[in-house]
Amino acid sequence: MRIVQALGWYYPESLGGTEVYVAGLARDLRAAGHQVLIAAPDPAYATQRVYEHDGVPVLRYPIPTAPTRAECQGRTPVRGADRLHEWLVAIKPDVVHIHTLLTGLGLPELWAAKAVGARTVVTTHSSSLGYLCQRGTMMRWGEALCDGVCQPAKCAACELQHRGLPKPLASLIGVTPKALAEVAAEIPGKLGTALSMHSVIAHNQEKQRGVFAIADYFVVLTKWAMDTLVANGAPPEKLALNRLGLSHGNGAMKPAPSIRPTTSPVKIGYLGRFDPIKGVFDLAQALLALPRNLRFEMEFRGPATRTEDQRVRDKLRRLLSGDGRVTFAPPVEPHIVPDVLKTYDVLCCPSVCLEGGPTVAIEAHAYGTPVIGSRIGGLAELIEDKVNGRLVPPGDWRALSKVLLELVNDPQNTIDRWRTALPPARTMAEITADYLTLYAA
Repeated sequence: MRIVQALGWYYPESLGGTEVYVAGLARDLRAAGHQVLIAAPDPAYATQRVYEHDGVPVLRYPIPTAPTRAECQGRTPVRGADRLHEWLVAIKPDVVHIHTLLTGLGLPELWAAKAVGARTVVTTHSSSLGYLCQRGTMMRWGEALCDGVCQPAKCAACELQHRGLPKPLASLIGVTPKALAEVAAEIPGKLGTALSMHSVIAHNQEKQRGVFAIADYFVVLTKWAMDTLVANGAPPEKLALNRLGLSHGNGAMKPAPSIRPTTSPVKIGYLGRFDPIKGVFDLAQALLALPRNLRFEMEFRGPATRTEDQRVRDKLRRLLSGDGRVTFAPPVEPHIVPDVLKTYDVLCCPSVCLEGGPTVAIEAHAYGTPVIGSRIGGLAELIEDKVNGRLVPPGDWRALSKVLLELVNDPQNTIDRWRTALPPARTMAEITADYLTLYAA
């Protein structure tokens, strides 16, 4: 089969979990005898680029760095995305697999794939689960896990609060009648955005229904996501669950606690993007609340290729400056990640958004390192609290600090006990086999 994997970002500019996932999937599909091509929008360049990464041809089609409101909301086609449509006509793929829907990779691109006779699969890696959550985190008011049921007034208010409005005002504007909200969409600036938010959510619901009409399968990474989509009216026969796993082969675990028990100072690691939705500021607050005489080592490590990531990293450094227990290390290539994870006694994943993984938590388990995570998304389905790690409410830095204090003071009855009960990790070979079944169906 000729299979196109399409996603929002790709190497070499971006090194996130979805990119690693797609690269691993492409590698295994090629090993199974299939031809793989990769496509991704590219707002950084004004011209189309074609290159190879890891032996796979990559198309980067240009889209605007500042798309219009209508383009962002999917009300008009995104300029430049027609390059992808033309490319699909030229290569005639058997399967087009889209990983997360976003600006420049949405309904028009699904239609373009269907128009050339390709089978279509969409995997949602983001917390929005397609077009379901405008806020993009599945956190109601940014404070607690949402029930996931999309309602225009409710979701408009939550998004407006996310954009800086007080809850009462956000709730008042959120109930703007749809007809009036549609008219307000023509008003430029922040006022038009606010008054039209009810219409935006209603339009998102239409787009979500459109995806299910076009896509042959819609793949989710957690059972919670599948149940939530069904609750929002998604056709169960088009849903598939394909949990995350290792992007690289299983390596050797570090020695068991019976051979090499955890010793003081305990080394805690954070390995991921410098993004507020990853809970990095909650982790910083938890560390600041720990006694100054408590012995431990904390390492932050991750890519900071985007300007915003660099700002977050620098702010974290300022918050934690003067604490010799905390260090910031350079990012690492994906194939080195296992070696880094083995150096940590525990990995901290304090996400404040619904993630399918994160993959790094699965990798940590595979190499013998337990995880402290938020009780949300894939983490809540991966970690059994107090058995193979700890779960804390998302955004609750006080609870996180209490857990850190407990494990630093008593690693034998926490970390080492968890190390004996870590779950086995899925492999990319298993993930690929599941996708091949869907492609053939």
